[in-house]
Amino acid sequence: MKNPLTLWQIELIPWYFFGAYWAITWLRVKRTKTAEPLVDRLTTLGPMLLAFLLLFSRSLRIWPLRLRFLPAEEWIAWSGIALTSAGVVVAIWARYCIGQYWSARVTLKEGHRLIQSGPYAFVRHPIYTGMLLAAMGTALVMGEWRGVLAVLVILAAHSHKALREEKLMTAEFGEEYAAYRQSTGFLFPRFRRRTSTSSPELQTGDDERAKRAG
Repeated sequence: MKNPLTLWQIELIPWYFFGAYWAITWLRVKRTKTAEPLVDRLTTLGPMLLAFLLLFSRSLRIWPLRLRFLPAEEWIAWSGIALTSAGVVVAIWARYCIGQYWSARVTLKEGHRLIQSGPYAFVRHPIYTGMLLAAMGTALVMGEWRGVLAVLVILAAHSHKALREEKLMTAEFGEEYAAYRQSTGFLFPRFRRRTSTSSPELQTGDDERAKRAG
């Protein structure tokens, strides 16, 4: 009788789906009109390589990175698996919505247009959001400090890349992108507290009544 899958093997399944979808859709993109220099690209590739080594390779499992920050509880591992799965779903959903305009580099495609549907209606960089959530889930399953370091590296790398993308998009779309930035979050949805204000007509009426009462 075969042994059942371990929790770590189950944790890897969403990442396999992520990798397979990216491989399938890699070539289905528009031609590039403007791209960032290779040096800028390396500032993302290098940290991301380090982060994935921290998450999935035992080569960097050195002290103190191999120490645990969480107890080895099964419910924690299952929570991490759920978070990784949710992150991969968000990333794939965003990748589907951006379609032919996606690129691994900071680029503008021919006929590029501003995508504001799907997860892009809430955050401007949902692929990075999904990957960050997925990495956080893996860190929970792993339970070691190297997972925390990997999440921080991914957050820094993607934030830096996202800022470069926003600079390029602002130059291309101007006021349209400025308005889009005002209505969406950077990596996570922006929750605004709505404040109720009186209309000018009501305020004027209140002022008149106050004057008559005085």
